[in-house]
Amino acid sequence: MVRIGYTMMTEQAGPRELVDHVVRAEEAGFDFSVTSDHYFPWLRSQGHSPYAWSVLGAAAQATSRIPLMTYVTCPSFRYHPAVIAQKAATMQLLSEGRFRLGLGSGENLNEHVVGGGWPSVDVRHEMLEEAVEIIRALFQGGHVNHRGTHFDVESARLWDLPQEAPPIGIAVSGEKSCALAGRLGDLVIATEPKAGLLEAFDRHGGAGKPRVGQLPVCYDPDRDTAVKRAHSQFRWFGSGWKVNSELPHPDSFEAATQFVTPDDVAEAIPCGDDPEAFVDAVRPYAEAGFTEIALVQIGGESQPAYLDWSEKTLLPALRDAFGSPAS
Repeated sequence: MVRIGYTMMTEQAGPRELVDHVVRAEEAGFDFSVTSDHYFPWLRSQGHSPYAWSVLGAAAQATSRIPLMTYVTCPSFRYHPAVIAQKAATMQLLSEGRFRLGLGSGENLNEHVVGGGWPSVDVRHEMLEEAVEIIRALFQGGHVNHRGTHFDVESARLWDLPQEAPPIGIAVSGEKSCALAGRLGDLVIATEPKAGLLEAFDRHGGAGKPRVGQLPVCYDPDRDTAVKRAHSQFRWFGSGWKVNSELPHPDSFEAATQFVTPDDVAEAIPCGDDPEAFVDAVRPYAEAGFTEIALVQIGGESQPAYLDWSEKTLLPALRDAFGSPAS
């Protein structure tokens, strides 16, 4: 049984359009939604990057059923963890319990804007662990004082707390992040269908917890058009997280992907309007053990047509292949 999600990708659409899209995704029958949290797009061709938390607040008011989630927010550089805790608690109240807080160690692309350099991945994991500690303490109520290696908190308190704190998901890409997620997370987040990541998550305390994956797709009635769009906007995707987390600017991604061909992209991302190709792309995630898979339709202007097609064709095909959740 796999839940199928919709991605509000802030890098490829403006704020009002993103809210319109998730409203339509709820109507189409998607089981949940996730939202990227960027300051820059990956490539200039994507062309957008509104403030994700304002979009989420609007989406909470415009929808009534579909769960919302950051995928993912870095609580270590642009945002202080005490501020993340306040934002997440407010989102849980606005959405009436539909919000999950997805966290990760961040990408240089988005976090460099506040200065301070870009530390090694080991330091970023330390910062993420300390940030989660602060956020959970604030979710418990009362005043929080913290003197840590990376963060200080001076008599902070959340005055508007939901009855149930938002579940915290942690993004993983290797053994160390899986260990952190297993110990500290309520769910795990990954962008590759690697069973080894989930096995490591389980070894470190994650057994039985939800596991959320993400998959780019590119629907278009004309496959060549879909391939062209996917290459223009998403050829960065195959570089892997060790590369993607380090590059500081869209121009860096342009340079790093200059030799990626449309055929390379078409081999990695289902393109066109054959639902079986999309089912085949989802299957490795299901077989690896992911319980939820958020699809990313490439191209902001293509969302309405994709959502209509998803309701009529794609979601029924995915339900047939992987089952339908009870709710």
